[in-house]
Amino acid sequence: MKIQSGNSRAYRFVSIIILVILAFLFAFPLYWIITGAFKSGADINETTKVVWWPSQWVGDNFAALFKKRSAPLWELAVPFSNWFTQDGRLLYWSVGPAAPAAFRWLINAVFMAVAAMLLTCGTAAMAGYALAKKRFNGRAILFSLIVCAMALPKQVILIPLLKEMSSLKLYGSLWAVIFPTVGWPFGVFLMKQFSESIPGEILEAARIDGASELKTFSTVVMPMIKPGIGALAIFTFINCWNDYFMQLVMLDSNSVYTIPLGIATLQAETSTDTGLLMAGAALASVPIITVFLIFQKYFTQGIAMGAVKG
Repeated sequence: MKIQSGNSRAYRFVSIIILVILAFLFAFPLYWIITGAFKSGADINETTKVVWWPSQWVGDNFAALFKKRSAPLWELAVPFSNWFTQDGRLLYWSVGPAAPAAFRWLINAVFMAVAAMLLTCGTAAMAGYALAKKRFNGRAILFSLIVCAMALPKQVILIPLLKEMSSLKLYGSLWAVIFPTVGWPFGVFLMKQFSESIPGEILEAARIDGASELKTFSTVVMPMIKPGIGALAIFTFINCWNDYFMQLVMLDSNSVYTIPLGIATLQAETSTDTGLLMAGAALASVPIITVFLIFQKYFTQGIAMGAVKG
């Protein structure tokens, strides 16, 4: 027993050391970006030694980022109004005052990622529940197609997506990035795996009590698959936020750029201004960190439950 206890303590000690090293390696890029955003030009361009900590904390990089370009702070458009205008342009209810383009890019990115997250979680939860608990013809074939679609990169279906968004007159808007994300096959697959764990007796009891299908889904199914939804929310937010390829293809103007795409355009213009780029990267990391902290509990529960189910 003493030998086993000693081995357990040694294993725990080695595991902690390894986890600390891995945590440091993963956190170091974020540390470098944040500190670099507040470094002076002399610290950033220092070639004789590595400046691990800013000798003087300055906000010049963020000031330059916010002064670089300008764009309307908001644009409230009439949905699908470009279908009825002669020049094919949207009609706007309201256009905000000119503001730093970085603010507009951040608003666009947050709206795009949050909208995609909500729509994807909602549709994936319903589809996964139906595939797991409903019996209908073609269910196995449909699920097999969803699994096969997970192996297809977006580059393969880019041309059909472009034609579809253009025919719907959504090309050049944030919805052209949001809608292709809503049908994410991985989300349906993940929610199906979580819905499989719902006991059929509970669903049958809800039906006997007179609950409608919608009420059963909202009051019984949703609370039981909440950890999976939390994990999917993080996955979807990060996937949509970092989907630079789709943003590059679908967005074509400064006022609809997202913060990752906007930073990339600034990099093309000012390839030597490292402080400016780090300031933009630091600003872009704030929503990702915020979403992870909000959904962290559900994320860890979802990963643990998924690992148990295999």
